[in-house]
Amino acid sequence: MRYYNLALAALLMFESAVWGQTGSYLPGQRVLLDAHNCYPYDGKWMDRVDRALECGLPLGIEMDLIWDTTNPESPRVVVGHGGRARGTEPTLRDYFFEKVRPLVEKALREKNTAQWPLLTLNINDLRTSKPEFYAALWSLVREYESWICTAPKTADMAQAAPLDLKPVLILTSDGVQQRKTFYESVAVGSKLLMFAVGNPDQKADNFHRWLNYSWKDVEPEGLNNAGDWSAEDADRLKALVQSAHERGYWIRFYTLNGHVELDAASHGWLPIYNFGSLEAVTLRWMAARYAGADFVASDQYAECVRTLKGK
Repeated sequence: MRYYNLALAALLMFESAVWGQTGSYLPGQRVLLDAHNCYPYDGKWMDRVDRALECGLPLGIEMDLIWDTTNPESPRVVVGHGGRARGTEPTLRDYFFEKVRPLVEKALREKNTAQWPLLTLNINDLRTSKPEFYAALWSLVREYESWICTAPKTADMAQAAPLDLKPVLILTSDGVQQRKTFYESVAVGSKLLMFAVGNPDQKADNFHRWLNYSWKDVEPEGLNNAGDWSAEDADRLKALVQSAHERGYWIRFYTLNGHVELDAASHGWLPIYNFGSLEAVTLRWMAARYAGADFVASDQYAECVRTLKGK
């Protein structure tokens, strides 16, 4: 416990150089909250995206997508938890794109690009293999192309083109349908609109631009059984972040919470993502900030973002 408290004090005193470099979107240049599971479950917690946006921009937002075919004549791309839609879930269009329209249009008018992208939409969990779902998602995203960071598709995937910065960046997973729809179907010279998770053993390329790690890769015993934060933990965290940045990737860690059981039940938070106290998770948030992690996922949006901003 003495080491824990000394480490906490040291991190509180540290003024993160990474956080101060807000003029760049490149890996290692800023540390952002990634609002975990930022969508309702079964009609509950409809305000999650509003709570995330109240934390201020720039910001990451994670949403899981489901292919809703409860009305076969009008299938929909919806946000929700689990693999099967009930027909009552909100659409991605309404719950995200139209929700953030005022923010995005204001940003486009003002053209103050120093903080762009302002919103990083993480749709890592695409809970279907149906090709028609991916086609519908691609079509939806193309409707908002003027809002979205893009890169021209190069003849060689290994040649990563600079992003044309816009207020919204979209990250996704890498699977057969993702690659076929979001990359292979795009003609050379045309725009890539979504960027996939990569392989930590390979360099980032034009399509694969981020890495996604469970916090168990830092503390193998898991959140529920984590002891005091140690030098070994800090070294593992530093090594993962440094390796990702050297290979050209943004790096994300999930999901860092510290709450009592009652909070989990009332807010719909998963018990596996819990250090058990705000003090314990705050130390990890600060360690992630200190290490320069690009995205730190948490369900405790306001508390996490205050720590990442050094407040």
